[in-house]
Amino acid sequence: MIEVARQAYPDRDTLMRDLAELVADQLRAAHAGKGHATLAVPGGTTPGPFLEALAEADLAWADVRVLPTDERMVSELSSRSNARLIRGTLLKGRAAAAQFVDMYEPILGARRARVAAVLPIDVLVLGMGADMHTASLFPGAPELDAALADDAPEIVEITPPGQPEARLTLSAPVLRGAGVIHILITGADKVAALEAALKDGPVAEAPVRAVLTAPAPVTVHYAE
Repeated sequence: MIEVARQAYPDRDTLMRDLAELVADQLRAAHAGKGHATLAVPGGTTPGPFLEALAEADLAWADVRVLPTDERMVSELSSRSNARLIRGTLLKGRAAAAQFVDMYEPILGARRARVAAVLPIDVLVLGMGADMHTASLFPGAPELDAALADDAPEIVEITPPGQPEARLTLSAPVLRGAGVIHILITGADKVAALEAALKDGPVAEAPVRAVLTAPAPVTVHYAE
């Protein structure tokens, strides 16, 4: 059985606000130690309120590098673009000064170099699907083993089963190498998935296990 810290909240608003305050504090600590900080955040609809709250934080945003944990291979004009969501929710107001590290670069080598330049991640925030995927590490994807490998490159192109487009994802070694990790989940289906993922079993069946067993502190944040 995998053991991780868990934090339950009375409602989603409290979760998003409190997590934003915690992440802001951790970014300040990273910045104080080395003069800059790298933050990796998910796309999708669930983390939107968290990103909105974090955008209001009083940080040295010009020294913060913001990296998506994964990206759909679509134009940023698409409503399915994680870059579009992050720009619209986080990179505004004070946080507009942050450096956004866009994954969607046509040249593979340039993608990897761009990400490698801002590693390691200081603060990592992830979601998790009911199928126990995280970032775009999906069960059943033909490229999953390559993305989970210890020698995986920084970014892996992956084709999740049943999804309308290919994706780019940070690899398991990059995610596991973060200084501190938060997993944000809401709803009973995600809690059931978490309980399944915490049981012993192959990482390929529940890719979030790669992160749950990371050497860094891992906390699961939950509200109904």
